[in-house]
Amino acid sequence: MGKLKFLVPILAVAVFLGLSSIFVVDEREKALVLQFGQIKAVHEDPGLNFKIPFIQEVVRYDDRILSLDTETIEVTPSDDRRLVVDAFARYRIRDVVQFRQAVGMGGLRVAEDRLSSILNAQIREALGADQVTSDTILSPERRDLALRIRSQARTSAEGLGLEIVDVRLKQTNLPDQNLDATFARMRAEREREAADEIARGNEAAQRVRAQADRTVTETLSDAEREAQVIRGEADAERNAIYAEAFGADPEFFSFYRSLEAYEKALQGTNSSMVMTPDSEFFDYLRTARPGQ
Repeated sequence: MGKLKFLVPILAVAVFLGLSSIFVVDEREKALVLQFGQIKAVHEDPGLNFKIPFIQEVVRYDDRILSLDTETIEVTPSDDRRLVVDAFARYRIRDVVQFRQAVGMGGLRVAEDRLSSILNAQIREALGADQVTSDTILSPERRDLALRIRSQARTSAEGLGLEIVDVRLKQTNLPDQNLDATFARMRAEREREAADEIARGNEAAQRVRAQADRTVTETLSDAEREAQVIRGEADAERNAIYAEAFGADPEFFSFYRSLEAYEKALQGTNSSMVMTPDSEFFDYLRTARPGQ
């Protein structure tokens, strides 16, 4: 019993030390075995591995492709139109030993700060180069600019043990103070175009109205001329009839004209005429006396 009493703690310590010396590397990571801060082993393949308990420690790093969004910066292309630009990058840890030596205990936080500085410097250099205008940056050619930024940043990132997989320009806008001026200029341009359209519309409307007025005047003039011709022909025909009737029976014609005179003179209900009884106007109203 006495030996068993001492054996159990020894076994427990042995099991603890055995478990402490075992670690597993996942397929999504890389691991370094450090001893007093010095790299003693590198494990990039997944599986079971061993270390010296309490003396050695395991530091794990992600082996997957990671993403980084850069901070927004202002760039000035060759046409002096400032733009607000930011980007995102895809990267991975290529050399875990070099990565550890470059960033120390800071890990990904320090690495991303340095990588962001590298990308921003390359963005300023690429977008501020000669022949690169704001229109180029805002056009589909921005893909070529992103490839140039990635190519130039890769060299600097190799010193950190990183591999830049891809770089894309995410935002390319005008600064806020420039946006207001741009919108005001666009609004003024649209208002000018609207005023031009309204002026052209009014001019076209005036032409249509003038054409319509001219057509109305010409139509009325033609109608009046035709009416005058018809009236003249009617008067001529009437006068011919009168002349023919006068020549056939002058007495009847005189009688008819007297009736027309009576009709015109005696119109209305309050007509009054003061004439002498022997006026010729009443020749056809007198009753013939015997002997006359």
